[in-house]
Amino acid sequence: QVQLAESGGGLVQAGASLTISCTISGGNFGRNRMAWFRQAPGKEREFVAAIDRDGYTTFYADSVKGRFTTSRDNSRNTRNLQMNRLTPEDTAVYYCALGPSVITSRMREPSAYAYWGQGTQVTVSS
Repeated sequence: QVQLAESGGGLVQAGASLTISCTISGGNFGRNRMAWFRQAPGKEREFVAAIDRDGYTTFYADSVKGRFTTSRDNSRNTRNLQMNRLTPEDTAVYYCALGPSVITSRMREPSAYAYWGQGTQVTVSS
């Protein structure tokens, strides 16, 4: 059974950086496209970023482009989301999500993903 586990969330000040990680275990989806979503209180879950099977092709929401970077580490079963110049508007629970097969046209839709982590809280104070 596929399991995803986020780690690395916390409380930081505006302008700071934070890196969160997602470890994938079970199944055989280590190379599949993986996405990051976030959900703030009272808001819908929104797409943040995704990294493709090749481990190099990435996609970002306009709100985080240029500030956030997602990557795959050498183990191929961990994905990272480096977040720079954080603002209070980035405060949310961050989730990683996995297919098994997600086409590009649906990449930003939470319903396209079958497997989710438990989420990690990121809080940015002003």
